[in-house]
Amino acid sequence: MADSLPLFPLRAVLLPGANLPLHIFEPRYRQLTVDLVNGTVPDRQFGVIALRPSMEREVTDLAQLRTIGCSAALREAKRLPDGRFDIITTGERRFRLLELDTTSAPYLMGRVEWVPDVEQPTAAADSVSLLAESARSAHRRYCTAAWQREDWSEPDADTATCELAHALAADCLLSMEDRQDLLEETRPLHRLRMVGKLLNREAGFLSALRAVPAPPSEFSEPICLN
Repeated sequence: MADSLPLFPLRAVLLPGANLPLHIFEPRYRQLTVDLVNGTVPDRQFGVIALRPSMEREVTDLAQLRTIGCSAALREAKRLPDGRFDIITTGERRFRLLELDTTSAPYLMGRVEWVPDVEQPTAAADSVSLLAESARSAHRRYCTAAWQREDWSEPDADTATCELAHALAADCLLSMEDRQDLLEETRPLHRLRMVGKLLNREAGFLSALRAVPAPPSEFSEPICLN
């Protein structure tokens, strides 16, 4: 069954479980934030969906957006004196964008269907454990190459297999395409293999270039994306 969801197109990909700070200054997204805060939008949720490369400033067609996005739940909102907002959101559920509505609200609306993980054949517990540890090892290698030890932490030991890949990728500086591929992958074990390969690749690049990104703490302040 399709649902209606406010949309926030960004040049970024939100993953389930990841936090996304936003600085809201555009009038239509100020209105969206007001509607989220006062309950006009159910469950304080909206959809974050990545923009495809385009010369157009206004989104008017499905072809300008990726097909798969992620719902975001509003966690905190601080209104500034001039009407702008600093907000913190958290990714929740994957969705597929079916239709775009540009007229019924001040901001974009979409008709969406939710995209759960697919059921997979039961794998041996030992095999799943080895795959999870391999992905965690790639994450440690990446973070060790990129940041000081106090600037990163590992996902909890009891993180569910279906959530682990997204948790490992959440604070790593992967490209939009890599993050979109992770978002679209609905097989948890394949997703774990994918994130392990990506993080090992990026760790190798960091070591070879002898260059490191800013630590995750540098991205804790709200950022301007609208």
